[in-house]
Amino acid sequence: MKPIKTIDDVISSLDDIIKTSQTSNNPLGYFAALYRRVTIKVKEGIANNFFDDGPRMEKLDVIFASRYLDAYTAYQNNNPITDSWKIAFDLSKDYWPIVLQHLLIGINAHINLDLGIAAAEVSKGKNIEDLKSDFDKINEILSSLVIEVENDLADIWPTLKKILKFLRKADNFFVDFSMELARDGAWKFAKQLAGTPEDQLKLYITERDQKVTKNGSIITNPGFIARVILGIIRIGERGSVADKIEDLIA
Repeated sequence: MKPIKTIDDVISSLDDIIKTSQTSNNPLGYFAALYRRVTIKVKEGIANNFFDDGPRMEKLDVIFASRYLDAYTAYQNNNPITDSWKIAFDLSKDYWPIVLQHLLIGINAHINLDLGIAAAEVSKGKNIEDLKSDFDKINEILSSLVIEVENDLADIWPTLKKILKFLRKADNFFVDFSMELARDGAWKFAKQLAGTPEDQLKLYITERDQKVTKNGSIITNPGFIARVILGIIRIGERGSVADKIEDLIA
């Protein structure tokens, strides 16, 4: 994969993953398609002065996205990656997870681990608190797009919306995986990372990765009731993987 230096490089790399995934009908393209939408929204936000510091936000976006893109490339080449990304990518080999599970498991690794690392890195030598406002704004964009995607999927299969409402009441699958909690946890991690001595960073990131991986089990193994209902949703999903990736791009 080519070096990532700008937000346009990020979009181009995501396009490559999406194209490859559509050709091979690989569910890995689901997260890439969602992430492309997020990145375009961030790019538009920078152009429209939505963020407090546009150049800093582009730098953050590049560092942030590179963690996902590097993990994806390493996984394709059977090289070591963080455990939280490994369980996310491994999910693509299983028939039964629904589109939303693929998206959430990717978000789990990227927000709960990668975002804090990227925020701490872009704030090196500076007060990380200065980043808080823009940190929240990028999470707002992601949260709104997850809801938008959920509604898009429900439009394709209307029963999905009723089932998702039931799941929220009957199981911890969606209740425990809260975007707001993920955001708050990521910010806390970023601040702790910013204050960690250089020689302890690797150990601290590994410990965090283990916690994030355990959190991902809520998505991969949500409990008996949820698994049965999600299985029904999966059977009801229409179109090929390539078709569903195309729906997510729009």
